[in-house]
Amino acid sequence: MTTQPALFPDATPSREVGTSIELFTGGGGLALAMHNAGFRHLLAVELEKRACATLRANRAEEWDEFAAQGRELNSPWPLIEGDIREADLSRYLGEVDVIAGGVPCQPWSLGGVHKGYDDHRNLWPELFRTVRETRPRAVIAENVKGLLRPSFKPYYEYILNELRAPFERRVDGEDWRDHDKRLRKVLAKDTGDASERYDVKYLTVNAADYGVPQVRWRVFVVAFRRDLGLKDWEFPQPTHSESALLRAQADGSYWDEHKVPKRYRQTPTLAGGVDDGDGTARWLTLRDAIKGLGEPLGDKIEHPKHLHHYGWPGARQYAGHTPNLLDRPAKTVKAGVHGVPGGETVLKRDDGSIRYMTVREVARAMTFPDDWFLVGPRGEQMRQLGNAVPVKLGEAIASSVAEALYPHLTSRRGS
Repeated sequence: MTTQPALFPDATPSREVGTSIELFTGGGGLALAMHNAGFRHLLAVELEKRACATLRANRAEEWDEFAAQGRELNSPWPLIEGDIREADLSRYLGEVDVIAGGVPCQPWSLGGVHKGYDDHRNLWPELFRTVRETRPRAVIAENVKGLLRPSFKPYYEYILNELRAPFERRVDGEDWRDHDKRLRKVLAKDTGDASERYDVKYLTVNAADYGVPQVRWRVFVVAFRRDLGLKDWEFPQPTHSESALLRAQADGSYWDEHKVPKRYRQTPTLAGGVDDGDGTARWLTLRDAIKGLGEPLGDKIEHPKHLHHYGWPGARQYAGHTPNLLDRPAKTVKAGVHGVPGGETVLKRDDGSIRYMTVREVARAMTFPDDWFLVGPRGEQMRQLGNAVPVKLGEAIASSVAEALYPHLTSRRGS
């Protein structure tokens, strides 16, 4: 089996920087990113059966409360297959540095009927409960940008306030709006125990700006425990840009790199407002992502050298379901809503013909390593990918958090 292209290396952490617990783990994108950034997983929690099977097929093992697990950075990840609402994490009090998770997006996404805070799948309250139980040094949460829609904005601000003061818990029967008023009063006084308060930052990011060959807008929330004095932390700056891609295509270096025949090359017109990318690398494209894979051998025929690289019949394009272009980042990988397994995963070849992207090609667009095995039929594999955090995007955030935390963590360990 071939390895992932050099543009998307599976990072091997050289040191352990801290410990983590992964919530809402799904197919493992953010968990893998945290591991690559040097965080040792004490626990992972996931409800979906097939996602758990994927985790076990790659890095995880069943959690055993009596066994010594998660002792080394590269130890298997202890996994609880079950509902986070039933998991008691208090045993990890004082042991976990970061709580991380891609909070389920269905309550806030258009595909999920956007019921928001009234949706039973709204698991932000469980994130806050785990923070109270474990008192982590930091929290990393990811969600769709639909959370910022005007209709949800008041609740989003409430989420941030609850994360700032998670120990001012909501009481039974209390409406979230009343709880939010109480939180605002508490935070305005700013007199609470610093070890029970968190400095919170949030940002809407495009995965393409961080080396992911996909346009994917998501919201990240990062919080540091206030007693650490990290309120001035800022999100990492983008490392890639569209303007750099356009310039590489305009000057021909992009096409030369990929040895694209001249008849298929397109020279973009650079508007006067296109900058030089401020020294960033170019956006990575779908052509970058699938380089080296070659065409699938046929419909439902597994490639002998590439895992999950098989064709699928029935590709078509129509209004609202247009194909991905090779020389742009892939469109957002979706979780298979509206009866389209894997969302809009149609690829347009150089000659204008179309086909479905293979599962491996989609996994590359999500920057998973080539040996990452996905359990289940094709639709389920695509669903796991569509629900995941792109590994390289998660790694950019996790590495920045690790860098900020490291002085505190090495001090705690006496090194």
